[in-house]
Amino acid sequence: MSYPHDRIADNSQYNSDGNRPYHADPTGYPAANRRRAGNGGGLGADRTALVIHTLADIAAGFLALWILLYMLDANQANVFVDFVHGVADWLAGWSQDIFTMDTESVRVFFNYALPAVIYLAIGHGAAAWVRRL
Repeated sequence: MSYPHDRIADNSQYNSDGNRPYHADPTGYPAANRRRAGNGGGLGADRTALVIHTLADIAAGFLALWILLYMLDANQANVFVDFVHGVADWLAGWSQDIFTMDTESVRVFFNYALPAVIYLAIGHGAAAWVRRL
């Protein structure tokens, strides 16, 4: 009578009944010796990409939050609103007055939405590039 584990040189990954336990790796290699599929850079590249991705999301989030607070006519004397406005002004300082519309709300929307879209595009693109390294 032949058992499946008789055909394998290393029987350590099989149970006594010849079946693989649910946690056994189908490649047969220890996890420490394997590289993650699709990422030659490993865990460090993934973490770097995650940081870049997160920073881009946070920057775009502040800009979007300021647009929302402005459109909803939030109290500008409020400390939170003032903080969000200050961060958004700093993030969008390079793009102020690109659009000069007559309507103030449309001008604010476009002057803060443009850098948000650019931060998202560059941040997510850079994160994808780092993951492929």
